[in-house]
Amino acid sequence: MNTKSMIVLIFTAFLFACESTPEKADDAVAVEDQGTNLSDATDDASSEAQTYGTEDDETSGISSLDDPQGPLSVRIIYFEYDSSDIQFEYRETVEAHAAYLVANPNTIMTLEGHADERGSREYNLALGERRAQTVKRQMTLLGASPDQIRTVSYGEERPAIDDHDDYSWSQNRRVEILY
Repeated sequence: MNTKSMIVLIFTAFLFACESTPEKADDAVAVEDQGTNLSDATDDASSEAQTYGTEDDETSGISSLDDPQGPLSVRIIYFEYDSSDIQFEYRETVEAHAAYLVANPNTIMTLEGHADERGSREYNLALGERRAQTVKRQMTLLGASPDQIRTVSYGEERPAIDDHDDYSWSQNRRVEILY
């Protein structure tokens, strides 16, 4: 779970805890003064009880970005060697993020382009930029505003895995989607 998700959950729990805090002793005095039967008071309290966490995502206050099982949970798109073409398996991810941007016009994302260590520094910076621009172009074709998407290339400078083998290189050829 990422840090933003944890902060949102803690903040939400805090708000719900504060919202349901009963009044102090003044209420108890008022109940005694009115001569209310204890069983009537508990019936009234239970009839006003609310349940949390049963609503759908739109009304619960939790963003679809924070859903660990949702289509927006995939935030990395991997690429083939020396390629900036989006592979078929990541098309759905790109479409989901584009749809989110269309539905949330005030949201801005950053696409970070990366490359593996093979090739010159200049070439890898250009390749990372091409990868990020390809994802941006696809999202704008799907309706997202170009002003919502920033691109940056790190080339080989920020590897996900710092080893020198095929698996490591495949993990370093990527675009990271950041909100």
